[in-house]
Amino acid sequence: MKLAVVIPVYNHEHAIGTVVEGVRRHGLPVILVDDASAPSCAAELDRLAHEVAGVDLVRLPRNGGKGAAVSAGMRRAQARGFSHALQIDADGQHDTADIPRFVAAAQAQPQAVINGCPRYDESVPTGRLVGRYITHVWVWINTLSLRIRDSMCGFRIYPLASAMPVVDLPALGQRMDFDTEIIVRMDWAGVPVVNLETPVRYPLDGVSHFQMWRDNLRISAMHARLFFAMLPRAPRLLWRHLGGPRG
Repeated sequence: MKLAVVIPVYNHEHAIGTVVEGVRRHGLPVILVDDASAPSCAAELDRLAHEVAGVDLVRLPRNGGKGAAVSAGMRRAQARGFSHALQIDADGQHDTADIPRFVAAAQAQPQAVINGCPRYDESVPTGRLVGRYITHVWVWINTLSLRIRDSMCGFRIYPLASAMPVVDLPALGQRMDFDTEIIVRMDWAGVPVVNLETPVRYPLDGVSHFQMWRDNLRISAMHARLFFAMLPRAPRLLWRHLGGPRG
């Protein structure tokens, strides 16, 4: 297994250095994806790419959203010969000390998605928890299973051989709907999901790009799209649930 860490970045110049330091402490190469950040953040990303060994920088010409940035990073990882990509957010909410647990799980099951399941502290807003639970219910409906315990966490490892066909789908969500849609579609394709609980705190720099109304509307549309796409797959999904073969 050859793994790179993909970090999508949009205006997190105050937290990204700490995140990169935490990742590099484990000796893993980093692919930063600048999603058309402001000049101050772009300058910090340039500094990290020039001064920190093992850091590669991909710069997008316009802001495409979190999903577009992660996809660009995964394409760069695949082009560089990596077999797996570990996705982690740039705002410091994920615990980089947990990376060895995720890597060990991927080494044990290299064909699986290693999926982070948040264990929140008191910093998380109640409204976000309610929204996440609604998404959980829809994901359980759209997979006809409880295989995916949490679909919104941006801390996970993808096997690129099975992730890239999903990334290249033209209809795949490119913003805050990306994390949920890609893992549901990979589950539909028969890719195993290993759920790992991990501590999550609210952003280290206090910056969240989740926009309540816009992103909730986008996520609601995604759930509806997935539901109607699930219906013709329902017999096969139920067969898997009953212990039939994958695929």
